[in-house]
Amino acid sequence: MVTGGRYRLASVTGAAVLTVVAVSVANSAPVQTFVTSAVPLVDRLQPTVLSGGQLTIAATMTVVVVMIALTPLYKPQPRRVLNAVYHTHRRVTMAGLALATIGYFDWTYRLPRATLLVTVATLFAVLPVWFVSIRRRPADEARRAVIVGNDPDEIDRILDAIDAPVLGYVSPPTPFVGEAEGGAEQFLADGVGRVIENGRPSRDLPCLGGLSRLESIIVENDVDTAVFAFSEPDREEFFGVLATCHEHGVDAKIHREHADSVLVADDPGEELVDVDVEPWDWQERLVKRAFDIAFAGVGLIAASPLMLAIAVAIKLDSEGPVLYSQERTAEFGKTFSVYKFRSMVTNAEAETGPTISEEDNGDVDPRVTRVGRVIRRTHLDEIPQLWSVLKGDMSVVGPRPERPELDTDIERGDGVTDWQQRWFVKPGLTGLAQINDVTGHEPQEKLRYDVEYIRRQSFHFDVAIVIRQVWQVIEDAAALVTDREER
Repeated sequence: MVTGGRYRLASVTGAAVLTVVAVSVANSAPVQTFVTSAVPLVDRLQPTVLSGGQLTIAATMTVVVVMIALTPLYKPQPRRVLNAVYHTHRRVTMAGLALATIGYFDWTYRLPRATLLVTVATLFAVLPVWFVSIRRRPADEARRAVIVGNDPDEIDRILDAIDAPVLGYVSPPTPFVGEAEGGAEQFLADGVGRVIENGRPSRDLPCLGGLSRLESIIVENDVDTAVFAFSEPDREEFFGVLATCHEHGVDAKIHREHADSVLVADDPGEELVDVDVEPWDWQERLVKRAFDIAFAGVGLIAASPLMLAIAVAIKLDSEGPVLYSQERTAEFGKTFSVYKFRSMVTNAEAETGPTISEEDNGDVDPRVTRVGRVIRRTHLDEIPQLWSVLKGDMSVVGPRPERPELDTDIERGDGVTDWQQRWFVKPGLTGLAQINDVTGHEPQEKLRYDVEYIRRQSFHFDVAIVIRQVWQVIEDAAALVTDREER
């Protein structure tokens, strides 16, 4: 076992060397002959042995692709054997698919099919052994948990329900204050004190540190389970903890009574339920991302003449920039800048406030320009968001992103306590709520559609939603033309 910088060096060097060895073995004449003559489904291929420059180029490309795919494994983490094997196999599969794609589109850097199959099979066998041998081994095979949060009542509830040893708690800054022995004040704060309830320690549970040390605590103490005990979590804190748990392969759990704010696995018999950080299989995420890239890329190219015409019309209609940007909530509660064609007078929200939702057509709002009414009615103002899809901030289909302040207003003012469930996936250009004409003015109904989409998501479901949305855009455009003719 090696740790720190030595682990990174060993993991990178070992993976590169093993990849070169795998390509060399797969490219040898005896292996090629055996595979193409004795292995079912591959016996129709011709044996192909590369040499010289061809072999150098193909081997280099293979090493580069595999090394990029294995990037998350280069960080020292306390993985158990099965966990290390699973993550390595997952990354090797991604590398194999990438190499197959490169071979399909570019024959200059391709591995012959038989060589590719043998190379991936060899890496499937040898890379897990390598990463298991150098991993940070947990001190024992028993589960080790920490509680992350600052709610004393919730911590007590978790301690009563959990069956794994709890090492301590990790706490963000908190308003809870009590009095320790001798009259001194004692805080449940960022790395200070013990759990306080009604001025007394509720349990003799040590504080391991603040959220800033969570990653170090997980690695140093071989933690494999983190249970949430937040009172009113800050968005960045909450999803930052989730991201840290996901990165280190740590199970994130929450008490069933507080599970309405997250997506959870269906486990009706347990008080502590798993937070479903990745509600879709990685294959589905890969297909979804490929669809997003293809749709956004083709859409931007095909719509470029229309975008130019809209830009010219906006400049001729009113003073101000062509594009308009806003901060919106992204996956895991982060924020990103979304761009739209400007449909209102310049500084409209600064002067009168954001009184209308992004889905409103703005026909009766005096701040909306003449061109703005047209592009809102036909949804053409949304075209620049294809760039956000291409960048990866958004997806073609998903919950529509809202402004962070509007998210907060909905959670607090409208009592929609499970609104955060929408943040577990990328926001979308369109979604199930949009094709059913449900806007942010109906947050509970909108949430119902968004969560239904998350649970039912698939490539075919996305395509069906996109087709219906395109049809609605056509209907809106036709209605606009009809209305103008009647006038």
